Amino acid sequence: MIGKLIIFSAPSGSGKSTIIKYLLEQNLNLVFSISATSRAPRGEEQNGVDYFFLTPDEFRAKIANNEFLEYEEVYTDRYYGTLKSSVEQQLNEGKNVVFDVDVVGGCNIKNFFGDRALSLFIQPPSIEELRSRLIGRATDAPEVIEDRLNKAEYELTFASRFDKVIVNDDLAKAQSEALAIIKEFLAK
Repeated sequence: MIGKLIIFSAPSGSGKSTIIKYLLEQNLNLVFSISATSRAPRGEEQNGVDYFFLTPDEFRAKIANNEFLEYEEVYTDRYYGTLKSSVEQQLNEGKNVVFDVDVVGGCNIKNFFGDRALSLFIQPPSIEELRSRLIGRATDAPEVIEDRLNKAEYELTFASRFDKVIVNDDLAKAQSEALAIIKEFLAK
């Protein structure tokens, strides 16, 4: 049986990664989509496990060959993207593939796969709460937090393009809501 796709998008600080981690532990035959990047490996990162590491030229060649479901040049020569071949392999193995992508990438993957994909948008209760969470993480400088909040306001305008919106005002509730939605989707 061919697998299905579950797409997650959300502003930074919405709790998306925490919800995905929870779902991956729920025995739903979920695997995480491995992205490609043109940046160098960090720390213990391994090619084909954490990312597919490509040179900028290799990345551009794959773009020219239409090998990506979605990609973005985040900074000059710093690309991130999802390889069609990697996703197809996971699906053909019968696995359900989970994506953690930006809103544009999420819409692109949904458009490509249609009903085989479920797109979920994790929404913070408010921009003020998002600000508190980002400050509370203590991982970003104040100007980075402001950039993330400005981007979040833009990303929130995409929520209606997703199949389901989950407001994460209570993590346990958001996790159980996501689990119920995904179980129903996988049962179809």
